[in-house]
Amino acid sequence: MDSVETTKFITKKEENFVDEDDCEPNKPNLKGDWSNIFLLILLYTIQFIPHGIVISFPIIIQSKKSVTYNQQALFSMVNWVFITKILWSPIIESLYVRKIGRRKSWIITSQYIMGILFFYMAINIDIWIPESEKPNINALVILLSCLFCWANVQDIALDGWSITMLKKNNVGHSATCNSIGLVLGDTICSIFLIILTSEDFCNKYLRTAHGTGGIVTIKGFLYFWSVTFILITTLLWIFKKEKDIKLNDSAKKINIIQSYKIVWSILKKPSVRILVIILFTVKISFVATDHLTILKLIDLGIPKENLSLIKLLMDFCKVIVPLAGSKYTSGPKPMSAVFKIFPLRLLWSITFLILIYYTPNLIKENGIVNVPQYYYIILGLIMGVNEILRFSMAVFKTGFISRISDPLFGGMYIALLNTASNMGPLLSKTVALKMVKVLTFSKCSNDFRNNNYSTSVLKPSCDTNNGNYLVTVDGYYVEVIISMIIGLIWYLSCKKPIKNLQKLSLSHWSIK
Repeated sequence: MDSVETTKFITKKEENFVDEDDCEPNKPNLKGDWSNIFLLILLYTIQFIPHGIVISFPIIIQSKKSVTYNQQALFSMVNWVFITKILWSPIIESLYVRKIGRRKSWIITSQYIMGILFFYMAINIDIWIPESEKPNINALVILLSCLFCWANVQDIALDGWSITMLKKNNVGHSATCNSIGLVLGDTICSIFLIILTSEDFCNKYLRTAHGTGGIVTIKGFLYFWSVTFILITTLLWIFKKEKDIKLNDSAKKINIIQSYKIVWSILKKPSVRILVIILFTVKISFVATDHLTILKLIDLGIPKENLSLIKLLMDFCKVIVPLAGSKYTSGPKPMSAVFKIFPLRLLWSITFLILIYYTPNLIKENGIVNVPQYYYIILGLIMGVNEILRFSMAVFKTGFISRISDPLFGGMYIALLNTASNMGPLLSKTVALKMVKVLTFSKCSNDFRNNNYSTSVLKPSCDTNNGNYLVTVDGYYVEVIISMIIGLIWYLSCKKPIKNLQKLSLSHWSIK
């Protein structure tokens, strides 16, 4: 997910609020913190394995040619679990086993449960995603939603632990650990679930003799991570101690009811409500290009493993973006960078329309798919530029959220704003997938009554009557154009409010 895909720049500590303008931060020095850095990277990596699975599975099931966009819309509801993150945050902040640790209690619990869910999923995955039959979308949605739910718990707890695990002058490096973990988690899933499970790819590049299936199976991948989660969690429980927060935190412990009241106090601030609306709507303009393009390319005949290789190269760009953009994320107005990138990304959507339109002519010879090398270069360039622009916006947006969040209640503050940021694109993604069929119009070459053959009732009759199925209006193009119009309206409407929000002092955002 996009926001799950965003780097978290948590640069404040949980103590009495101090305006950044009033003090000079200590210079970062990783001496004595390297072991904590590597531990955080490891924990963030396994945290994003479920995220990588949810990104990979739609590509896997779409390549089987037996899944409709409506079913993809149903599967996308797995991501809705991110919307519930704000409901978990006050509970995690309030309830814990002090002997184990405030955040460690939840991390250990969530990782053990995820290990068990991976094991159960491995047992049933061949039934849920069979080779020749339609996948069981309902079962996948239910189990992956449970998995994501506990990944959310770990995310909240690990964000909080990273602040106290590192030295005060090194807290900013938690964002880098998160970014690297995100890239590694998604990359591992792309390589092992899509590329190495592909029979064609393995026979072409990795085997000396023709074989059946890939060199890795989905079941084996899930069994491996089941054991790995349980092993890492056990070692973490035994060998890593969490600092006693009472030694460092002068704030009084609050109960669950008080935690939810604090969330409501944050949301009652007029500036926060305006920011929530902006964050909710900012990504809707790109939902078609971000989530429909890959599925459309697979439908046109581009091999899923080749698309994953291109995505793999783009993932490494995500590590560079936070470093290159540190001038903006650490500055007073990171949202200004978002506003500079937004129109560029909006215009870049046109390149996807052109690419999809000409793809059938570029990759087919005499009706047979034969993708030339230059096509992959063009595709990689278009997707690469879009990915850099997309991730840059996410990083700068997250930098602004981290900058304004009250350090005393950072977990809940960030969770609330990230929930708003996630909710818009997640809901619009499901709607976009649902609407592809509604906005697509087709006809049959031997039917002169202009009936819409996109419906499941009439489409088979065209084949029966030896007609040619012709798409007259493709819902993909319609959705991209509508999204661009929405984006233009958003840009003109939100420019002034964003400038005003950035002018507010940090004390304005704190909870009095």
